[in-house]
Amino acid sequence: MRIERVDDKTVKCFLSNQELEDYDIDYKDFILRSDKAREIVQEIIEQAREEVGYQPPKFAFDLQIMMVPDQGLVLTFSDRDPEVKESDQFIECLREMKRILQRTRDRMEKGAAGQNEENGEQQESGGESGKSAGKRRKERPGFAVFVFSGIQRIMDYAAILPANLMVDSSLYEMDGFYYLYLLKGRASYERYSRACVQAMEFGSLFAADESQTFQLKEHGQCLIAEKALRKLRG
Repeated sequence: MRIERVDDKTVKCFLSNQELEDYDIDYKDFILRSDKAREIVQEIIEQAREEVGYQPPKFAFDLQIMMVPDQGLVLTFSDRDPEVKESDQFIECLREMKRILQRTRDRMEKGAAGQNEENGEQQESGGESGKSAGKRRKERPGFAVFVFSGIQRIMDYAAILPANLMVDSSLYEMDGFYYLYLLKGRASYERYSRACVQAMEFGSLFAADESQTFQLKEHGQCLIAEKALRKLRG
């Protein structure tokens, strides 16, 4: 295990194929955050603390995983900084959208859901108006990749989506897992965000910007190049 300090908030750990074999762990465990992977991550953090003086954040950190062909894995630990990372902005948008959807469901169950409340909810989530709000809407990302443990999970997900949802989607397979590219396309941002929130009920967020998908495009197999969700819905 080789640990390298990148800066005050970032460290990298290289795990060779031999070490992965000794730990009986692979890329899939880190993607799915298995108990085994969490134990290894904790061990890496402790070793990084001792060797390079790394101080992990108290609440949460980002973990990026990159496969190095024929060599092993590189794990990058970094503090979360929502003001800098587009991926964090995207995740925060999804969290906010999830809260909005939950509040909407609660009101519908009470028989009080209406168009005025929906508009008010959208205003609450935006928190701005005029040029500032317009600028923020333009900065909202419209790209995400979700990983699923099996094809049936994606089919179940596709089945609950509206038939007229105008997102773009494609499907990849790598190492027994399925990766769904979900792009905003011509859908509204609200409908796209809703679809992303629902995707996390069946799978996990794998990437929120294209720079994180090089390994997948390089070594994964494209199963459906376009309109994957529509085709899987049948």
